[in-house]
Amino acid sequence: MDYIFPVALLLIFYFFIIRPPIARSKKEKKFNSELKRGKRVITKSGMYGKIFEINDKDNSCIIETQAGKIKFDRAAISMDLSEKLNKKS
Repeated sequence: MDYIFPVALLLIFYFFIIRPPIARSKKEKKFNSELKRGKRVITKSGMYGKIFEINDKDNSCIIETQAGKIKFDRAAISMDLSEKLNKKS
């Protein structure tokens, strides 16, 4: 009976503190691996564009905007904002 409270505390700590960032990280990795040419995206800095080219060698992509083409690291693409943008259209 003395061990119920510490075990319950550890379970609560795991499910509310440790597990959510791990799940989000897996979801972001899946999103980055599924990027393809022509997909509309928003970067974390707020730039809108379409993916023009993807380079797996250095984990980057070229995004075509109205101002031209810009090379970004794939980690700079916002998963949440890009999903919202693609759901609207």
